[in-house]
Amino acid sequence: MPDPKAAADEYARAADRGDADAIYAMMTSTAQKSRSKDDVRRLVDEQRVELKEQAKQVTGRDARIEATARLRYEDGEEAQLELRDGRFWITSSGSLPGGSRTPEQALDQLRRVLARRSYAGLMRVLTPQTRAAVEQDLRSLVEGLERPETLRVQVTGDSATVIVPGGHTVKLKREGGVWRVDDFD
Repeated sequence: MPDPKAAADEYARAADRGDADAIYAMMTSTAQKSRSKDDVRRLVDEQRVELKEQAKQVTGRDARIEATARLRYEDGEEAQLELRDGRFWITSSGSLPGGSRTPEQALDQLRRVLARRSYAGLMRVLTPQTRAAVEQDLRSLVEGLERPETLRVQVTGDSATVIVPGGHTVKLKREGGVWRVDDFD
């Protein structure tokens, strides 16, 4: 695995000498598509003083070089990785048990698990008390629906209501000849 310090040093040398071609060669293909070689040359010429200062900071005694990676899943979920001691370590992942430090982070985790339609993820972001209550409600509903043929179904046109043992109510609707659950509690 390449040492991120070597890449930082290479960038610092290129920035210090104003080498636009070397800086361009270090850019990702995506970055190269967004800026041409001529664009980079123009920027380097315009910002030569700032680049020299940046080179000093990158190679300075207090500089801390970090290598990170971000994995983005198809559903928008991300995992953050950090390179330490020659290997990548997970620093955060919405698919792992939550560790929200702020209410906003907790809300973001909730949004992500709902977007993934992840029951397991939802259970991880709930407090232990809420998780226990949800699991008990669902367990009670499952038990109440074990023998649906024994339940009293009240049908009114294309709607139906069922009182399920355990204190639950299930409302159904018929659409195009197919019955579907409309609501339950």
